[in-house]
Amino acid sequence: MSPRQTRVTPLGEIVADPARGLFMGNRGCLHDAEGRLGRARWRHKAWICCLLQFRDRHRAVMTPGRYTELFFLDEAVALAAGHRPCAECRRADFRRFAQAFGVGTATALDAALHAARLCPSSRDQRRHTAPAAALPDGTFVLLEGTPHLILGAAALPWQASGYGAARPRPGGEVTVLTPAPTVAALTAGYRPVLHPSAAAGPG
Repeated sequence: MSPRQTRVTPLGEIVADPARGLFMGNRGCLHDAEGRLGRARWRHKAWICCLLQFRDRHRAVMTPGRYTELFFLDEAVALAAGHRPCAECRRADFRRFAQAFGVGTATALDAALHAARLCPSSRDQRRHTAPAAALPDGTFVLLEGTPHLILGAAALPWQASGYGAARPRPGGEVTVLTPAPTVAALTAGYRPVLHPSAAAGPG
């Protein structure tokens, strides 16, 4: 069976890939009765990042009429795509993120993120530039057309199954994929969960 279109990239795209990653999330019901995605890429502003398992809840992926399960390599990818920790299954992480973000409620957090992650005219991913040296660990940048995770003195290229060989953290200004207020939350001390393949990054 061909993989379903459920995997989210740091570019905010939803692609078909057999790897699931460490986290699941949703943006509402995006698929039809046959499990195919339509044109919509969200149905509400609460783009969340969830645990793969919570309280023994089980159901078939892409159940008709229910939310569309989306999967991320790790939390840094989810943050780059504009998601935030779920306030139910990841309550402690949500509180830490909200505090670092500087907001008190999920509604306010979702509104701020929605404005920061999308260009209003095209609805494409909103990107910004920043000095690479000032970016906190867990930020995604675009280098030579490929998303890279900033980690220590290194930049790790994202791949669907894990991170590739590290390269030195670039100098100068770079294109940042992670929404600006989320970068600020990372700077304030929030630490996303990273895929084990990132462990070899800094060297």
